[in-house]
Amino acid sequence: MSRIGPTICGSWQEKNISTLKASTKYSFHTTDNIMKKQRLIQLIIVAVLVMFALYINKNDKTEVLPPSTDVKVTKADGVVTAYTQKKSDVLVRGKGRVVKLLADDLKGSKHQRFLVRYNDQQTLLISHNIDLAPRIDALRVGDIVEFYGEYEYNKKGGIIHWTHHDPAGRHPDGWLRHKEKVYQ
Repeated sequence: MSRIGPTICGSWQEKNISTLKASTKYSFHTTDNIMKKQRLIQLIIVAVLVMFALYINKNDKTEVLPPSTDVKVTKADGVVTAYTQKKSDVLVRGKGRVVKLLADDLKGSKHQRFLVRYNDQQTLLISHNIDLAPRIDALRVGDIVEFYGEYEYNKKGGIIHWTHHDPAGRHPDGWLRHKEKVYQ
């Protein structure tokens, strides 16, 4: 009897110890894999949230005006000087009263077009890219429009364009402001 007892006990202990070792090893690897998967899921969620935030910020075109310290342009040294010196590709900031609403230019990129009286001697054609920036739907003759964009000389007073963000980031972003709303 004493011979059978130890053999059964020894066999039972060996079997349980090997089962315990295997389950502990399996349990450790399973827990490790679960933790790795949870960490990966957390990283993916963070990446998606960051991409979404960047997308929202990039497509938010009506919120922020550039600080006035970025643009040190006055009527005397901006639009008027560019016109009198027949210069083009000059970034200018100013404002004028809408004197005429024109038909949209639909060739190539679509542009909302209107004329503003800049001063007693000069009108400007504003050519606002509505493929890249929101249209000013509420615009009426007599309204005041503030602008920041690129001046191009012509005999009639000049053209202001690049009144929108640059999706490629190679050109300074321009904008229009009408009734306290910025269109960029």
